[in-house]
Amino acid sequence: MASTVNVPTVPQKPHAAFFRQSGWLMIANIASGGLTCGVHFLAKFVSEAQYAAFGTLLMVVACLPAMPLQMIFAQQTALALATGRERQLSGLIRMAWLWTFLLWAFGALAVFIFQKQIVAGWQLPNALGLWAMVAAVLVSLWLPVFTGVVQGRQDFFWMGWSVILNGAGRVVAAAALVLALAAGAAGMMAGTFIGISLAAAIVIWRSRDLWLQPSEKSDWKNLLPQVLPLLLGFGACQFMFTSDTMFAKAYFTGDEMAPYVAAGTLSRALLWLVLPLAAVMFPKIVHASVKAEKSNLFTLVVLGTAVLAICGGLGLWLVGPVAVKIVFKSSYVAATTALLPWYAAAMVPLALANVMVNDLLARNRFGVVPWMVLLAVGYGFALPQMLGRFHNLQVVLQTLGIFNLLLFAVCAWFTWGMKARSPKPEAA
Repeated sequence: MASTVNVPTVPQKPHAAFFRQSGWLMIANIASGGLTCGVHFLAKFVSEAQYAAFGTLLMVVACLPAMPLQMIFAQQTALALATGRERQLSGLIRMAWLWTFLLWAFGALAVFIFQKQIVAGWQLPNALGLWAMVAAVLVSLWLPVFTGVVQGRQDFFWMGWSVILNGAGRVVAAAALVLALAAGAAGMMAGTFIGISLAAAIVIWRSRDLWLQPSEKSDWKNLLPQVLPLLLGFGACQFMFTSDTMFAKAYFTGDEMAPYVAAGTLSRALLWLVLPLAAVMFPKIVHASVKAEKSNLFTLVVLGTAVLAICGGLGLWLVGPVAVKIVFKSSYVAATTALLPWYAAAMVPLALANVMVNDLLARNRFGVVPWMVLLAVGYGFALPQMLGRFHNLQVVLQTLGIFNLLLFAVCAWFTWGMKARSPKPEAA
């Protein structure tokens, strides 16, 4: 089947292209982050309980395995295009599309059955926000699959526009629903669904020449050893990035959680600022590894990430209180300001670890994965224990910071501390 999409060609000056592409994605992430932050301006027009409910529902969507799904399809797309196996990729995309829908349908049925218990346990004002979240979950499962395909083919221009429209759709729809209809947490979650849907529509359309091709059966014997480490490794990173709010919500009221959600919104912006560097690097490292080409992109990316993350953390510590006063209610300021330094400090080692994970897994150096999973499991066990004992939100962030530092140390060891073998990746 002839291609109907203008696929980017490999540039002759890779470093210039890298900085141009990562710069564009940074602009897109900053624009999207600013637009998405506009949703949190709506906290001034809803109660603390409504805003805390929105924060909890949003973290459920954020805890979906979006990062591992995206990176799996980024890797498989880069491999398929490098080895001429697009038809196997087509079959893999279609299968993922079907199975994510079936899993979502099973989950939606479970929500329907246990709706009352979920609403009571999460202290939700009503079930409308819950069902807006369920709808958002479906497109949130599809979005990383097709974003990964676009990333793997290095179509970063449209990947950036997908990110921007995600933020724009969220804020416009949420503002209309909250301000015009007083829809509260449900309206804010509905805005999230609309924004994600716009983003998904772009990447699905841009990748149509690949998933519309006649498909071939994948070689699962070779595919699973490539896919499973990415699923577990990037899944561990995402769990460390997003799960703290859901753990904390079980121990604190909506009024107590509202400042925590506000601090998390500002602090996670540090990671969204630097993620484009690793996102552009990953398919390039995969391609270079398949072709046995040398690349020093990792050194540039890890240095750039360190500078941006540390400067961003210091900037947030200095100007964060001003941002809190502008965006959130005055009742949030004191509590949110007290949490910001801890939250920002916890994000810096996670940002650096993320770069190293991208490089290690792009090169099929999977020895780090069991240690990452062990750390994620330990974090999932330790955090409820600490909350039950101390009942303090700063303890949540201190625990997160310790485990993120451990993750950074493990990744640094596998990157620099041990002379790991780098086997050639087998084509899917």
